[in-house]
Amino acid sequence: MRLKKRVSAYTLAFAFISSSGALAQQKAEVLHWWTSAGESASVKVFADQFTKAGGTWVDNAIAGGPNARTAGINRIVGGNPPTMMQFNTGKQFDELVSNDLVRDVEKQAQAGKWREIMPKPIVDATVRNGKFYAVPVNIHGQNWLFYNTKIFADAGLEPPKTFPELVKSGEKLKAKGVIPLALGGQPNWEHNLFRAVLVGHGGADMFRKLYGARDQATVKSPKFKETVELFGKMRGLVDPGSPGRNWNDATALVITNKAAMHFNGDWAKGEFIAAGQTAGKEYNCTLVGEGGGKLVIGGDVFVFPTTKDKNVLATQDKLIEVLLDPTSQIEFNKKKGSIPVRMDVDVSSMDPCAQKSHAVLKDPANQVEAMELLSTPNFSGAMQDAVTQYWNSPNMTADAFIEKVLSAMRDAS
Repeated sequence: MRLKKRVSAYTLAFAFISSSGALAQQKAEVLHWWTSAGESASVKVFADQFTKAGGTWVDNAIAGGPNARTAGINRIVGGNPPTMMQFNTGKQFDELVSNDLVRDVEKQAQAGKWREIMPKPIVDATVRNGKFYAVPVNIHGQNWLFYNTKIFADAGLEPPKTFPELVKSGEKLKAKGVIPLALGGQPNWEHNLFRAVLVGHGGADMFRKLYGARDQATVKSPKFKETVELFGKMRGLVDPGSPGRNWNDATALVITNKAAMHFNGDWAKGEFIAAGQTAGKEYNCTLVGEGGGKLVIGGDVFVFPTTKDKNVLATQDKLIEVLLDPTSQIEFNKKKGSIPVRMDVDVSSMDPCAQKSHAVLKDPANQVEAMELLSTPNFSGAMQDAVTQYWNSPNMTADAFIEKVLSAMRDAS
């Protein structure tokens, strides 16, 4: 329910006193999928900040983004919503908006000048019909290469700058008995690796034309086929234990000196941090791609189910304050591995990878919208199916994969 535009000073004062007195009774059930060690530590920052503000945080963590989203959407549609719910930045909450099942937070956005302090791609991905319908909390770079500095030093190798170079280095590492590339062997992480190769070797324009414009001519181009074949070569750098592996278990292989490299979003830093490791020391990060690489950016947002309960509305408003508080932003993102969505906060206390990410994003030319910001869920799902079939079928040709992509472009809504 939207708040009335005109409220008397007396009513405002009374509401403030009433809400302050009731805050101890305000419970916020928060539905999210942050369950790994690093993720749990990061969401605890928000929980602790909300507790300090006098509220009661009821944590409802459901492992796996798709599982959590399905559970949350079903509850919202069924009339038993959580107080707030996590989504990825992008199109995942469009149907909730179109059915008036989540409230707009435009009033808070204007008061906090979100359009001025957040990057335009993040703003554009969160606004519907001119209004904010979610609160972005971070910016994730999705295509970072994390590497074990000791393994690279012992092998006399420099971190790769291009994907052909990465394949060559990986073969040398494999010959030394090291797992070259640790991969979470699940469809979404296989797809994430494909997107890293696509933007790093095919380029930002190709990435946008595939996921955004669904341009068939791009998919039929020799450069795209070359990129697909390069992706296929990376199968030989992954160990036999990869199928079914969780992403954080793949990260752990790099942490424990069993694997040299791992592609993931910068949320993987949370696992290194939880293990007591320091960026620039035991591990480091780099972007792989011509011209220094581009950063594929997305993130996380929270939506607030519509309600007529004034106490719930006040609780949601308090949560919004906590999420975007500068201290919350820094401390949450330190543990999450991402960087603050507020570009006006000082990141000098953050790790070198976060500072590198912040510096990269200062140049709009380095920003590439994540798949979730460009593509519908249906097309993203169809692409993921095609990628995982190709990855797990070594005998499938690049041409056969390209036909699957073209089919997805034609059929997916």
